[in-house]
Amino acid sequence: MESTAFKLDVNRRGDIVNLQNLADDHRMNWVVDPAYLEQVGYADQDKLFGEFTLTVDGQTYRSADVTPTVAETADRVTVTYTVADLTLTETYRLVADQVTWDVDLRNPQQHAVTITNLGVWASLAYVMFRDKNVHRNMADSAAVFPSISANFTKLAGVRRDNQGPNLGLYQTAGHLQSVGTYNEWTNRFFENVSPSLDGLLFHQLILAGGYAPGMAPKNDWIYEAAPLTVAAQETVHWAFALQAFTTPTDFQRVAGTNGHPQISYDPLLFTGQMTNITIQLPTGHHLERLVLEHQANGELVRRDVTDDYRDSILKTLISGVGEHCLRLELTDGRTDLVVFNVMDSVRDLIETRVDWLTTHAYNGKDQTPQDAFTPISNQGESLGKLSLILQANLLNRTAKTPEQVQKVEASAVNYVKTKWFTDGDFRHPVNLYGDFYRDMDFEYIGHVYYLLAQFDEHTLALNTPATYLKWAAQVFNLRVNAALHDSPRAKEEAHMLGVYFLYINDLLRALQTHGLTDEYQQIKQCWQDATKRVAAHSADYQAAITEHFYDNAGFGPATGALANAGYVDEARRYAELLKANIGYSNDFRSQAPDRWWEAQSYMIHSLWGGITAASALDAYEVLDDTDLLLGAYRAFVGVLYMYDSHATTIANPLAAGEAASTYSIAGPNLNRPDLSRNRFGQSTFAQDGGIYSRLFPDGDTGQADWDMGEELAAYLTGFGQTAYLYETATGELAVVNGRLNQLSPTRYEVTSAAPYPHAVKFVHRHQSCQTTAPTVIYDTEQGFLTKD
Repeated sequence: MESTAFKLDVNRRGDIVNLQNLADDHRMNWVVDPAYLEQVGYADQDKLFGEFTLTVDGQTYRSADVTPTVAETADRVTVTYTVADLTLTETYRLVADQVTWDVDLRNPQQHAVTITNLGVWASLAYVMFRDKNVHRNMADSAAVFPSISANFTKLAGVRRDNQGPNLGLYQTAGHLQSVGTYNEWTNRFFENVSPSLDGLLFHQLILAGGYAPGMAPKNDWIYEAAPLTVAAQETVHWAFALQAFTTPTDFQRVAGTNGHPQISYDPLLFTGQMTNITIQLPTGHHLERLVLEHQANGELVRRDVTDDYRDSILKTLISGVGEHCLRLELTDGRTDLVVFNVMDSVRDLIETRVDWLTTHAYNGKDQTPQDAFTPISNQGESLGKLSLILQANLLNRTAKTPEQVQKVEASAVNYVKTKWFTDGDFRHPVNLYGDFYRDMDFEYIGHVYYLLAQFDEHTLALNTPATYLKWAAQVFNLRVNAALHDSPRAKEEAHMLGVYFLYINDLLRALQTHGLTDEYQQIKQCWQDATKRVAAHSADYQAAITEHFYDNAGFGPATGALANAGYVDEARRYAELLKANIGYSNDFRSQAPDRWWEAQSYMIHSLWGGITAASALDAYEVLDDTDLLLGAYRAFVGVLYMYDSHATTIANPLAAGEAASTYSIAGPNLNRPDLSRNRFGQSTFAQDGGIYSRLFPDGDTGQADWDMGEELAAYLTGFGQTAYLYETATGELAVVNGRLNQLSPTRYEVTSAAPYPHAVKFVHRHQSCQTTAPTVIYDTEQGFLTKD
């Protein structure tokens, strides 16, 4: 079928196998293509757009096992299945600028039927192609960000090059419970090939249930997992619209044209603050009530806040901590929601974490390996916790600082140096991965040594600051200097950018200041060569490839590095990939940077979520692109959730100071339903065998904080210290990581939410105020009135 807006093709079963926006010159196919599945050997024809699974009386049926009746006309396709004595009909129409999709479930029997699961596949083209042609992964694949509610669920399909047009799926009728995902993937990491991983996510709209008995998230009080009872002779109806959009703001606008409330909210609030939630109701509809919910002491606390809603804004005092859900009910009975997090103090969270690491995770001399911080890993990412301890103590020295720093120092000298390098010789790495080593590990080691060098001799116990600075230089030179490696893999990785963009300029300044001229010149040259090389090939986006075919661990650091090195136009190219990578949703957790391979579902990944956010923030300061600022903040709020012991929807809560590297956003996670909407460590996959039995040879260790810390160290150098003023599209003053209080027509009080306030910046106006005061005064005509 074809309209003025879309071209739609179905296969013999009535599955949508091709959907193109005719305004898109590239003609991206917006649904999973069965030809690609066949090409790469993935047997998932049962998950094409329109297929479904249904469970009745304990028996699960797949539409793929049934032959439907398909009827086509010029403007519609009707697909009818008879399953378990029920009739399910799907109708696709091309109407104006939309594809409409109706799902009708009829019970022709003389008795009611209870359905414990009904999931319909809405398989948008969320694909990491097994292809080094990065443009294919950018232009023919989309990140998919869910906004889930009973009556107003939507999916934002964002093309990875951020050039659009994008595609939204908007619920227009019926009652929906969730959106689940299924992951198909291949990982050849231990074959010593790079890139080694590809895959895709299939999205399933959960119309009923979603979980096998006993598998639903036991503490998730926000989302439903209820069965559906269909009365005798009853037909249950759902409807959706597929429609193009451009930006996050336009996504909301298009939702409004489809009858959705448009709600704007802060993803993170603190106890004692007021909400500032704006709600634009759909035309012709009226508000019945607003209810704010959170959980305290295992009990759900519900508060009717309708009376606090005036002039389209809800201002109500926040109490309690953890996830908060605002439920909106219209007079016609339909409901919507937003979910935000409430914390008491980010500073307490960080310092509690640092204290926990140095008292619970440090082996000392009594355990093996001595002086290591657990969990033990061969990957350099696991050393990020050492950098966090050091960075936090550099920002705020306490009575515990000497002890905490000296434990990191002992680990860096006695454990790290001898594990990663033969006899502690920085010129001879150890093959920790069978017959190869990862050059990227060394940037984490170099960061630890650089941060140790920032402490005075009275705090350090084993070596001088100058020694650690020299070590940092030697390790970092190994990281970026391909001439120091023999293996092709290591040489290739030496040319890759990495998280070292966070501290390279600081390291170079330190080397120059302390007279390490040879080291300074060598590293500066390698850094310049690396960024020049990436800049020269920025039109090919080759830095988006790492060990994976398309990776925010590649294009994130590339963006930050190019921006920090002064390659503005090239950084702007890569920044578009970052903007498309960071989610937007009615649930703060679904605003995470798009990544799936540690959870086998859309997820928050602490390390790469934080590094992606830090890249976006670094790029914002150079490019003055507000979308990067807002995206960076949304992403970091999700990362902080991975350390938040006050979370109440989690099946395995964290004690204060504990952390978890991974959160499965999808519910259900159809690969591992037990991980749905839960935080966990990746060693849980050891039980699945395969590559995981080699990655985690000790099985499921139960330790959830495997590769964490570097992202909080990055947070502390950005939002950990700085609040940002900016102008909205309508010219109004706004703030990220803080609160505004208007004192006069031109004057504002700015209160920073940074845990260690050091600055407030107005990047667009090239204005800043360096101060440790939590509150400053800004005048739109005079600038900052608080003196530096």
